[in-house]
Amino acid sequence: MKRLILTLLAGIAGVAHAADLPNIVYILADDLGYGDVQALNPENGKIPTPQLDKLAAEGMVFTDAHSSSSVCTPTRYSIMTGRYNWRSRKQSGVLFGFDQPLIPTDRMTVAGLLKTRGYRTGMVGKWHLGLGLRTPDGKPTKGKAAKVDGVDWSARIEGGPFDLGFDYWYGIAASLDMPPYIFIENDRFVGKCTTTKAFHRKGPAHADFEAVNVLDEIGRKSVEFIGKQKAGQPFFLYVPLTSPHAPIVPTDDWKGKSKLGLYGDFVMQTDAVVGRITAAVESADFSANTIIIVTSDNGCSKVADIPALKQQGHFPNARFRGSKSDIWDGGHRVPFIVRWPAGVKAGSSCAETICLTDLMATCAELTGGNVPDNAGEDSVSFAPALKGGPIVSSRKGVVHHSVSGQFAYRMGKWKILLTKGSGGWTKEAMAVDAPAQFYDMEADPGEQKNLYHSNPEVFERLLAQLESDVKRGRSTAGPEQKNDVARINPRKGMRGK
Repeated sequence: MKRLILTLLAGIAGVAHAADLPNIVYILADDLGYGDVQALNPENGKIPTPQLDKLAAEGMVFTDAHSSSSVCTPTRYSIMTGRYNWRSRKQSGVLFGFDQPLIPTDRMTVAGLLKTRGYRTGMVGKWHLGLGLRTPDGKPTKGKAAKVDGVDWSARIEGGPFDLGFDYWYGIAASLDMPPYIFIENDRFVGKCTTTKAFHRKGPAHADFEAVNVLDEIGRKSVEFIGKQKAGQPFFLYVPLTSPHAPIVPTDDWKGKSKLGLYGDFVMQTDAVVGRITAAVESADFSANTIIIVTSDNGCSKVADIPALKQQGHFPNARFRGSKSDIWDGGHRVPFIVRWPAGVKAGSSCAETICLTDLMATCAELTGGNVPDNAGEDSVSFAPALKGGPIVSSRKGVVHHSVSGQFAYRMGKWKILLTKGSGGWTKEAMAVDAPAQFYDMEADPGEQKNLYHSNPEVFERLLAQLESDVKRGRSTAGPEQKNDVARINPRKGMRGK
């Protein structure tokens, strides 16, 4: 009983200071390349992005930010858990709309952490981390496809955002090209699927669901959530957009606006939705003490027709090699913009290497909370950088991961890639015959000069640190933890050694 009373008092104390805590709005674009934001790529970015440029001018740009993976499901796992995706059962690839949950309900998420600090937590948009969907006879669904009558559309949805720390969720199960094509609110489908549609992949759909309307609906529901919040009650809003991921479907109002094709138009519409959300924060008079973060889950996808964009002078992944799926920086270096008038100097930047796993530790530091030993194992707070200070980290380096499960490791200016190629969908011959790759990212950010044969001591030092981070179950200081799978071999891509 005494312990219960102390716990309750601690909770009350946390809520009592809630009025001083910043609101946090985390907007995650889908397949938006670093170079798609014009302010980050002024010479070779030809798509107008006035809203993102405005946020960059009013806040801080992190120029060396990385998603934990070069594809979406694993990156989303890492954002929510503060843990590298490859520590989970999902060692490569992505989940599909009918797959079961990847995050156990007893694992702490960023939303769950913030709830302990008195936050109202909401999510609007794409989940893509699996849901506890059931067939009419109660069996778990799985995979890419199901028949219209193969899902119990009236059953409670288990293991989704509503069971992982979010007070509210409105969105879709997975990517916009993955069925089921139907909205979900909290833990229930909004209606039921009665027909079949194909937005690339064919599957069950609600009769009124159209892919072209989803981005604007996410914007509308995000604005609605912000409008319902009250001063003195901090809130966290996670907005994983469905754009500019395929299907590339800008509305008629945006078609032709970029002069670069549908992808450019869709990026412009994405930028406008970010502006609508920002305007809602300002209209509610929350602007001064609201942290708005805009980033992406990985680099630009080949679906955008990158060669055609480059011919028109637009480099969606800027000067970085590769694209979505790849272990080269074009696959995982992402835009990362933070605006916080009360805490971030306008027009500032940070060149330190950060990872999207870092949201959990950052939220903990900003709100005076702590991350338990068995949570956020790969999360480091970048909160000091927001004030212009150095990031203090017990993590030696940052792990990168490709769609096929290949590993890379970044420590300071050095980067090793434990594969002979991209590790993803890009097919390029290597200039140097070597079992792995090794680059100086300061001198060679485009990853063109493989130093594998010239500096073996440094290569082996980074490899040893990577293997230690894998084996310990964490890359930060603290008690060792267990990975969800018994054996993880980061060297598996080093064929021919």
